[in-house]
Amino acid sequence: MDTVVNQTENHFFSSKKSVSETKGKFFIGITQLAVILIIAILFIILGIIVYQGRTKFSWEFISSFPTNGMTEGGIFPALIGTFILVIVMSIAAVPFGTITALYLTEYASENSKFAAAVRFSVRTLAVVPSIIFGLFGLGFFIQFIGAGADTVLNDGQLRWGQPNILWASLTMSLLTLPVIIVSVEEALKTIPREMREASLALGATKWQTIRKVILPESVSGIMTGTILAVSRGAGEVAPILFTGAAYYLATLPGSLSDQFMNLGYHIYIMSTQSSDVEKTMPIQFATTLVLLILTLSLNIVAVIIRARIRRKTK
Repeated sequence: MDTVVNQTENHFFSSKKSVSETKGKFFIGITQLAVILIIAILFIILGIIVYQGRTKFSWEFISSFPTNGMTEGGIFPALIGTFILVIVMSIAAVPFGTITALYLTEYASENSKFAAAVRFSVRTLAVVPSIIFGLFGLGFFIQFIGAGADTVLNDGQLRWGQPNILWASLTMSLLTLPVIIVSVEEALKTIPREMREASLALGATKWQTIRKVILPESVSGIMTGTILAVSRGAGEVAPILFTGAAYYLATLPGSLSDQFMNLGYHIYIMSTQSSDVEKTMPIQFATTLVLLILTLSLNIVAVIIRARIRRKTK
């Protein structure tokens, strides 16, 4: 009788284990399928862009100006404008975002209402549509600060009170600021508290601890935030529609008070306002390919810098 009971129990538990293993394999298969699907979609998108833009993509296309009503020629001014936009945007956003994250992590108390308000503001900025940033940049940077600067410094002559690359970059920096703050704050939180306490115990001040211990250890997070900001800022179009992007320019921007051409805006113009959309289709795909290469190149440079800094700090 006992033998029969034991066999029944063993059969029951083995059946239950078999069902659990089947469910586990099923969910593993679902996750693997999802990963394969994402990778496949990525390669399909890249394949379409490369295939459609291969006929137009060349060094001449990259290094020449648009011609014949922007239906021929290259994208050199748009490439330079995008590069300047990304650099100025990073210079404006990364230090400010890092300082804000340092305050939230190192100086603000856990129950600080001001810090809670800052975090709420950051989360709110992260979900604001990008076109709103463009309208804000038009009203605040151009019509308020720019026009005021012209009145005070230029005797009312129009220079800063108009769309230009500086206002477009500052508007874009506001768009990317939440990404930088969140990524840097998370990086700072990963640093063990014991490292801070050890530095303070050895006689270092709060600022010396931040400068010598915390910042070097969190450089990976800072560079990650920079990479994410660059990736988003290079492809955004809505914030620069009213703040600096131009349909066509025969010259490169000579100062921060000049307008500029942008790769993302150039793609938008080619696909919606071209005199012959079908004829400019190769230009659209080739420009998209250049934008992807530029973004990837900036990301690779940031990764290399991050890796070198991490090696030096070890």
